[in-house]
Amino acid sequence: MDTAFLRSPLARNLVYDEFAVLHSPSYRFHPLRYSRCNPTNSTPCQTLSASPSRGLTQRVAALPNVDDFFWEKDPTPILDTIDAPIHLKNLSSKELKQLADEVHSEISFIMSRKCQPCGPGRSVVELTIAIHYVFNAPMDKILWDAGQHAYAHKILTGRRSLFHTIQQKNGLSGFTSRFESEYDPFGAGHGCNSLSAGLGMAVARDVNGRKNRIVTVISNWTTMAGQVYEAMGHAGFLDSNMVVILNDSCHSLLPKADGQPKMSVNAFSSAVSKIQSSKGFRRFREAAKGLTKWFGKGMHEFAAKVDEYARGMIGPHGATLFEELGLYYIGPIDGHNIDDLICVLKEVATLDSTGPVLVHVITGTEIDTGGNIRSEITPNDEGPPNSSHDLLNFLETGLSRTYNDCFVEALTAEAENDKRIVVVHGGMGMDRSLRLFQSRFPDRFFDLGIAEQHAVTFSAGLACGGLKPFCIIPSTFLQRAYDQIVEDVDMQKIPVRFAITNAGLVGSEGPTNSGPFDITFMSCLPNMIVMSPSNEDELIDMVATAAMVEDRPICFRYPRGAIVGTSGTLTYGNPLQIGKGEILVEGKEIAFLGYGEVVQRCLIARSLLSNFGIQATVANARFCKPLDLDLIRTLCQQHSFLITVEEGTVGGFGSHVSQFISLDGLLDGRIKWRPIVLPDRYIEHASLAEQLDLAGLTAHHIAATALTLLGRHRDALLLMK
Repeated sequence: MDTAFLRSPLARNLVYDEFAVLHSPSYRFHPLRYSRCNPTNSTPCQTLSASPSRGLTQRVAALPNVDDFFWEKDPTPILDTIDAPIHLKNLSSKELKQLADEVHSEISFIMSRKCQPCGPGRSVVELTIAIHYVFNAPMDKILWDAGQHAYAHKILTGRRSLFHTIQQKNGLSGFTSRFESEYDPFGAGHGCNSLSAGLGMAVARDVNGRKNRIVTVISNWTTMAGQVYEAMGHAGFLDSNMVVILNDSCHSLLPKADGQPKMSVNAFSSAVSKIQSSKGFRRFREAAKGLTKWFGKGMHEFAAKVDEYARGMIGPHGATLFEELGLYYIGPIDGHNIDDLICVLKEVATLDSTGPVLVHVITGTEIDTGGNIRSEITPNDEGPPNSSHDLLNFLETGLSRTYNDCFVEALTAEAENDKRIVVVHGGMGMDRSLRLFQSRFPDRFFDLGIAEQHAVTFSAGLACGGLKPFCIIPSTFLQRAYDQIVEDVDMQKIPVRFAITNAGLVGSEGPTNSGPFDITFMSCLPNMIVMSPSNEDELIDMVATAAMVEDRPICFRYPRGAIVGTSGTLTYGNPLQIGKGEILVEGKEIAFLGYGEVVQRCLIARSLLSNFGIQATVANARFCKPLDLDLIRTLCQQHSFLITVEEGTVGGFGSHVSQFISLDGLLDGRIKWRPIVLPDRYIEHASLAEQLDLAGLTAHHIAATALTLLGRHRDALLLMK
């Protein structure tokens, strides 16, 4: 999508009201529906809609021109006095509640001006205040699993003045970061890591003879990952003192709560939670355990079963699982009642030598028009874009077709003709485009959340059973399943088809959710076919190619965002010849060999070079493994310089090319080879254009590299100005 559109008169009059942040009382703003309106009259608006096949007719949006609207920030007198968590200690209950309202207002105001959703960030405001009121950070370590849940934490820990820079270049990270603040003891990334890291810190504390407390906050969706239960089991075995807070926005202890009754928090459950956390009850329980041991093993085991049964009767469905893992369960508690939260957390904080405790807190993540928390939503629900999308990406999703759209439509078309095709999805959240396949073939679609390891081996089992699984996992989340890819798929030559989404740089989410490594770690596997499309047409062809391959695993990667071509009606893909690329434009002296979507930048670089009288060849590799050896030989024999370009790390496509031309003796001749890859460092959060510039992967960088090779250093400098 041309970003110049965002400054057009049409864009200034395309506004929206579905983002929950715009319903907050934190500012004065009267939005219109997604309409093209004439601001000078009251004629009905012409509503815009997206592609009907994608079911997004009520989600089209565009960036309002902030200058056209009146924004008024609510006063925050108490928040203005908070520079560190210690300043919360002397606040009264009434003042804490007012502080919560002001933090809600602050988050809403900042995120609304950035046109980003803030529901998850606001859902834990009261919980965050209670945690910092009771515990003493940074001496006490507070760990978060999800970046958005740490927004209030950032505001209360001295970063309020920089909060408006969140996810911007040189601004605050969208996640917790050890490099950003002493109040962030561990980085939150893909979820499910806080419990393991917290347990490690608890053990280190005990070894070093310290008395500080460890608090970890996890969520429903992180409980889908096996690492959480591994950490819980280990914590129960070690019996280390730590507090685990389950932030439950699904109102169910079941990770997939669809169709399950929602648990509620009432006066009874609140009273039971307070009793469970009290010193007296815990001491009585421990004394009773000691007494039953005195009567013998049989009596002790019988009493333990009675205790488990009684707690199971009182607690919600699934609570006894935590008890079995060795964590003392308390809850559920209203996550928006500061008084109850502080009461329970104070009792928990004073418990010594009692082992790990899990506090079950019920929160909500959707904000109503009055600014109040109402019903729960999950990462898969319809609504505003989740944390993995900034507004520009949402605009591209709504106003133009994306790579994901093309992929899902092509896969759905293939599935219409091949009943053996099934989809296995892994990773945090689910792209809206996948709903097309899910609605068309509900019995052939499996969303496994962040259980990526299971997703890969499950796909292998499906393939062994005669089906054709497409395992769809974002590049960054595929990293967690690498052992399963090696042992359960590639080593056994099982035909699992990996669709690697969000490959390369991803903009405002920075290195945490970027996908720079998959070319390298997939192309080193002996049996894996590795490919990447240069545009949406090739992506459609690669879907057909993957469906055709039945004797080995195959993968293809594609980026997030809008497509580069102009294809309209979907056509069925044509299977590609394995290991064959193509020359797109012929030139002389210098050749660009691109892999993936960077081929488009190579074509732009060629256009830039033509202004200097240079005609470069541009070739599209398509395949990293197997390489098109004939194509590479031709390029080396007919040119003086070969530049390989990829949006991946060292060890990927360029390394495979260099390995071949070295062994084939081509480097012994006149050819000079240069790789353009991502630098050997993490590219921090910024806009995608800024990230590409930082990485040296823009068309101008590619063209400047060619000019430098040709000895035209002055021209290269002029081009980069």
